[in-house]
Amino acid sequence: MHELDHYIYPHRVLHWLVAGAVLLGLATGLTLGFLGYERTLALLGNTLTNLLYTSHKTLGIAVLLLMTLRIVTRLAFVVPDHDPPLSTFERLVSTSVHHLLYAALVVMPLLGWAATATGGFPVEFFQWHLPGLLGRHDALSQTLFMWHERVGWALVVLITLHVAGALFHWRIKRDNVMKRMSLFD
Repeated sequence: MHELDHYIYPHRVLHWLVAGAVLLGLATGLTLGFLGYERTLALLGNTLTNLLYTSHKTLGIAVLLLMTLRIVTRLAFVVPDHDPPLSTFERLVSTSVHHLLYAALVVMPLLGWAATATGGFPVEFFQWHLPGLLGRHDALSQTLFMWHERVGWALVVLITLHVAGALFHWRIKRDNVMKRMSLFD
């Protein structure tokens, strides 16, 4: 396999950093969503509850920053051809899932940021408080949080399709698709 068969190395690193941040963000978000603030507080106490919320917000901002870099590298550098080429169906599904993933991974943190700000909560990235950009509006906050959650569930579906496709190419087709994004080949 030659260098032209891989995405550029920075894009591959960004892929795996985004994957890790998204999985941790989904885990913290689902935990907070299922438990809610009061039960999380009762189970974990104030310090861990605050840490969980701050971690979730930090991961969201990190995903937004990493996705911005990812989009830049995707646009600036050549996307390697598939070798062997994908079928028309595979190409259609792959392109659709990737475009939807990119869109969701930009929209979701923006929705979270807006929902947090309009709810009157701090928008945090580690220990820094970022500007809310929108004033307090409780009804809008509830709507934005609802859409943030819906996009989260859509991400779960898209990630499942993405991973299933990768496993299909790796274990069944045994083609070079997995090597395109590998950090080690």
